[in-house]
Amino acid sequence: MNKTEKKLLNIMSDLDSNDQNNVLSFAEFLLDKAKQDGRLTIVEEPLDIPRPKEERVVAAIKRLSETYPMIKKNIMLDETASLMSAHILQGRVAVDVIDELQVLFEKRYEEFCQQHENT
Repeated sequence: MNKTEKKLLNIMSDLDSNDQNNVLSFAEFLLDKAKQDGRLTIVEEPLDIPRPKEERVVAAIKRLSETYPMIKKNIMLDETASLMSAHILQGRVAVDVIDELQVLFEKRYEEFCQQHENT
């Protein structure tokens, strides 16, 4: 979490629920305005970046992050780090770890789609 996110979280925690809803409504307004003005584009479909025949785990994480740019990196950090550690420290085979990473990113993409259906 960066400084701005921490500051916003602290401010929100000090507000009552009515004021929190007002802040959220205003933030959603700004987001919609940025989208309409073309200042913000959210990629909603995965990019078609094929998986190479031979790939290292770090390269797979980079490829999957580029394939799914709509998924926030901070959401994936713990899980990708855990799988990377299993590969490096526990000797898990790269292909198996990459398969798991692929499933993980696909799952997070499905969650992203469900969240954006409701907005």
